[in-house]
Amino acid sequence: MLKGYQGMVDGGENIKEASWESVSSMLQVGGTVIGSARCKEFRTHEGRLKAAHNLVQHGITNLCVIGGDGSLTGANLFREEWSGLLTELVEQGLIEADAVQKYSALHIVGMVGSIDNDFCGTDMTIGTDSALHRIIEVVDAIMTTAQSHQRTFVLEVMGRHCGYLALVSALACGADWVLIPEMPPEDGWEDKMCQKLSATRSRGTRLNIIIVAEGAIDRHGKPITSSLVKDLVVKCLGFDTRVTILGHVQRGGTPSAFDRILASRMGVEAVLALLETTANTPACVVSLCGNQSVRLPLMECVQMTQEVQKAMDEKRFEEAVRLRGRSFENNLKTYKLLAHRKPESELPVSNFNVAVLNVGAPAAGMNAAVRSAIRVGISEGHKMFAVSDGFEGFSKGQIKEIKWADVGGWTGQGGSLLGTKRTLPAKHIDKIAEQMQKHNINALLIVGGFEAFESLLQLYEARATYEEFCIPMCMLPATISNNVPGTDLSIGADTALNAIVETCDRIKQSASGTKRRVFIIETMGGYCGYLASVGGLAAGADAAYIYEEPFDIRDLQANVEHLTEKMKTSIQRGLVLRNENSNENYTTDFIYQLYSEEGKGVFDSRKNVLGHMQQGGAPSPFDRNFGTKISAKAMQWVTKKLVETFRHDEGRVFANGEDSCCLLGMRRRALVFQPVVQLKDQTDFVHRIPKEQWWLKLRPLMKILAKYKTSYDVSDSGQLEHVVRNRPKESDASVAM
Repeated sequence: MLKGYQGMVDGGENIKEASWESVSSMLQVGGTVIGSARCKEFRTHEGRLKAAHNLVQHGITNLCVIGGDGSLTGANLFREEWSGLLTELVEQGLIEADAVQKYSALHIVGMVGSIDNDFCGTDMTIGTDSALHRIIEVVDAIMTTAQSHQRTFVLEVMGRHCGYLALVSALACGADWVLIPEMPPEDGWEDKMCQKLSATRSRGTRLNIIIVAEGAIDRHGKPITSSLVKDLVVKCLGFDTRVTILGHVQRGGTPSAFDRILASRMGVEAVLALLETTANTPACVVSLCGNQSVRLPLMECVQMTQEVQKAMDEKRFEEAVRLRGRSFENNLKTYKLLAHRKPESELPVSNFNVAVLNVGAPAAGMNAAVRSAIRVGISEGHKMFAVSDGFEGFSKGQIKEIKWADVGGWTGQGGSLLGTKRTLPAKHIDKIAEQMQKHNINALLIVGGFEAFESLLQLYEARATYEEFCIPMCMLPATISNNVPGTDLSIGADTALNAIVETCDRIKQSASGTKRRVFIIETMGGYCGYLASVGGLAAGADAAYIYEEPFDIRDLQANVEHLTEKMKTSIQRGLVLRNENSNENYTTDFIYQLYSEEGKGVFDSRKNVLGHMQQGGAPSPFDRNFGTKISAKAMQWVTKKLVETFRHDEGRVFANGEDSCCLLGMRRRALVFQPVVQLKDQTDFVHRIPKEQWWLKLRPLMKILAKYKTSYDVSDSGQLEHVVRNRPKESDASVAM
């Protein structure tokens, strides 16, 4: 259906049957290839009558509508009127009487496509992550010029009625101030903001960033514009201030890896929902809750979205924030916690010392997690210590107290600013215990990958010998390989996926206009096939070879033949991904040579080893926010455990239970603290991967999209649920930022 509802009303060439080839090479294209248009005519009864006539002529009774609340409300109205419209068409002699029976029900499933993320019922809408990428790219570029010239920048981002983009980009870049429509600042905000900017500068910071949503208002409903904020800063502080309005830049560009995977998963769920629907099933919308697809009644979501606007119009701002959902509420709380430093006199006095360290290979987003931990820890009244170079540095006494201002500007930095090593603690356990005692460390937060998980297990076992380790210990998963048990997602994996997808896009584009070509690309990940599989799905790969799904020469031969057939008939470029440890004999070179030989006369082959470029670069918006939020949650858990395990009679912390040594991970819909000892049985320690991995269920989808005939596992598909206004506390997943 071309041009949205307009195409449905106009009919004719706007309604075409889609073929396999017609949707090839669309993954990396931004916007909408089939077009979209605001349609006044569809809002009228006559317009919907024309649309119904055109659908019946083409025998269409299933609609998948991708749009915002306006488009979805229109779709539901169309569905409710459907039988009446058909009766009218019969009366007007436009369709046969038997068509009413044949096309008696119109089935509708919605997917939310909106960069504002303003639709209630889903943690993330299609397009939001890509818009955040555009914003963060601009903010990162502006920060370098602002720092050089010692300037204040006021950035205006989209969000006429929803402050999600402004709030999350403020969280992702550590902005000094953010103004959003859902939570207008208290009266007198002008002085408070200027005091904050002045205090930041006095601590030696050379720049200030203020983010304003285009719909920002004060408590009396008066608009707060970016130029008003600029004039205020110039007048009160005399700072050199510039305004940047991002505008439609946020809507354009290539979709991010997250959006490609989200849209692919939602698309499958929408088709499954349409196949299962009956005449009595209410129109549903496919949503994301944590890391799981769910189906919700369309009108429940629309009504709740409209309630948010009503609450804002009636100046019930706290309620508006609550109605936006737990993800939005959590973002706002975290931002307030990290951006606004309490005066020393207002801080609780805990007398606890908490150490933070990175373990394993570097991953983008580690620094955001460390910054969040330090600042939340200070807000909770703890003395925070940073350990350099992992457990190796710990054993050598590379431990120093770290203050609020020391972690300013860390959110957008890649790698590990604390330094990180793969060394496990068992090697230096006595020296580490000595340093723990020397610095009186009462709790430990470890940010890292599989080595961090093994380290925590070793420290737990060392409790029997060393009482120094009888303290609360928590681990945050941070690795590009996403191979840590107990979590669906790890800090750093999204940045690596984006690096892979961007590179694959460029590599495929390099062959445009030349003869047919297949690219064999090797990804990192150790024995974990996450990057190859999910990267393959996001980049439109024809095959992805991984350790978890054994393959032999017959599979390779079948893949080559399948690709050869496709090359002859439809596509010009092929893409094959291989995880670095997928098979010790079928190496990247072997697969490259096999494809080169077998494809002779049809296509030629090239190979690329992506290597450490997957580990570098600035963290993606997702990784910055995921790292920031789970780290804040972990520090609040640490505080709770310190209070619970403090022995007043002995004046010390003593924690030796399983539940005091945990990994904080994303499991389906929830962020959960899991004792590391309980995760041992779920782990393949030889290959350093979890025994069960959720993303393996996505592999058949990649094969189907590559034109293979295979079955798709529907056991995990969503069931129709109801919109929950206040989800239980533990399901405070809000994974998608």
